[in-house]
Amino acid sequence: FWLKRIWLGGLTASDPQPLIAMAARYAIPTMIVPEGTVVPEKVQLKMARDKTLSEEKAAAVKAKAVAHTEQRESLKKRTQEYEKEYANHQKKLIDLRREAKLGGNFFVEPEAKLLFVVRIVGIIKLSPKPRKVLQLLRLKQLHNGVFLKVNKPILQMLKLVQ
Repeated sequence: FWLKRIWLGGLTASDPQPLIAMAARYAIPTMIVPEGTVVPEKVQLKMARDKTLSEEKAAAVKAKAVAHTEQRESLKKRTQEYEKEYANHQKKLIDLRREAKLGGNFFVEPEAKLLFVVRIVGIIKLSPKPRKVLQLLRLKQLHNGVFLKVNKPILQMLKLVQ
């Protein structure tokens, strides 16, 4: 056969970032023609098309790699900012505890702003009012869980269900 196909694309062992595999996933065939052979016109057109496609694919892979690197850097920066914010918050709480201790006062720890409530009791022998409260809290089945914002009405409803 006068035409040999070589499949390019995908990842090789020498690629620096294996995380860009999705852009380089589909192979574009390249054809190597031995010297001195006559190539039909349709095959020449196909070879030219495949060449432009492979160039576009290489550009797309490179652009995706650059975008991925920028995204990783921005995520890293944002994570560091959050860690700094959390550390400052912990230092502030420690300072407030020490200040209260030095002044002979009590420090009241900040309460949670969010609750996760799980239903552990079935419907049997449950009076109508707690049953309705569980329905309002979207706890309709056994072992259902829901996140709730802490406020006075929610706390009253939870006390009623207990």
